[in-house]
Amino acid sequence: MQTPLDIAYQNMQGDEALSQVFYERLLETELFLMLESGLAENRARPLMLETSDGSLALAFDLEERLALFGEAETSYVALSGRRIAGLLAEAGLGLGLNLGDAPSATVLPPEAVQWLAEAAIGKDENLEARPLEISKPTGVPEALIRALDAKLANMAGVVRAAYLVSVMYENGENGHMLALVDVPEPAKTGVSEALSEALRFSGVEAGTLDLAFLAADDPHLEKFIRAGLGFEIPELILPKALAPVAPGMDPDKPPILR
Repeated sequence: MQTPLDIAYQNMQGDEALSQVFYERLLETELFLMLESGLAENRARPLMLETSDGSLALAFDLEERLALFGEAETSYVALSGRRIAGLLAEAGLGLGLNLGDAPSATVLPPEAVQWLAEAAIGKDENLEARPLEISKPTGVPEALIRALDAKLANMAGVVRAAYLVSVMYENGENGHMLALVDVPEPAKTGVSEALSEALRFSGVEAGTLDLAFLAADDPHLEKFIRAGLGFEIPELILPKALAPVAPGMDPDKPPILR
């Protein structure tokens, strides 16, 4: 079974320009980090593999792959690639990813993990600046538009709408701003980090894009809608709650006779 991480890794082998797609996928994927033993008081120690590349923690994108590599009952914790990169970078450790027969089996030495962690953390502050002028976006790198489009397409249910504009501030500086509509307060940090990753992986200099979180009834939103480049964000459709049906009353599910 090929996973999205396998596909992104294989694509990267044929085209180095697609490496950013692999690293973005790695940061967003839930990984299973192998532990020495079970969690104790919410603390755990990763199982380490000593190699010529240094000490490696081991993580897998499928529980089955972890089980095959461990060949025994193994303790593990599920964390995002973003979180694992941050933890390993703090400890100066490398990462053995999907080691074994997986197509995406690879080793990231400590310096590569450090780079990945720095790329994942939005070091530039989330700015809710008040622009003096808002206009149609011009001079936006195509790579940035593609990166934003890919990120925002996965934010259904978190971001209702997004509009990219050119702005001029009171000090005379020009730039670009992305207005994000109706983002819940608890989700703002995660959204900012994800968009910061898009900025870095697109090769655009940090500080090129400011963020504005606006409510749907914000009086300034109309200016962004009129001038901005809108991004398609799928609507999150939740299944309707079904009323309980008495046994035998659903014609598609007749009762089982014993």
